Amino acid sequence: MTVKNERLDQVVLEARRNAEKREEGYRAQALKLFPWVCGRCARTFTHSNLQLLEVHHKNSNHNDNPPDGSNWELLCTYCHENEHSKLKDMAGRTLSGTQTPASTFNPFADLKALLESKNKD
Repeated sequence: MTVKNERLDQVVLEARRNAEKREEGYRAQALKLFPWVCGRCARTFTHSNLQLLEVHHKNSNHNDNPPDGSNWELLCTYCHENEHSKLKDMAGRTLSGTQTPASTFNPFADLKALLESKNKD
């Protein structure tokens, strides 16, 4: 392995560790602040299934972690996934109403010309 790859691996590992530490901090804090109940489906949690309760950032900014928990809500894994899937619908529109640009690639753009040139040969 080259020195560059080793350095990149170290940077990625450190970033992951920092993200995990940050997540553990606000998750632990949220679990102390709020009852162990999903904010959407009202499912209750105990120590045995607490790993299925996740912290959702209301403004989608994972770095916005106020100590009062005003940007958090506890959601079960399923409701949390559903909440994030709402951010983009099937047509590529986001909640803000803007639409992501469609692909302009056409794999058959020159097909007619290719077939005509093949028939002439």
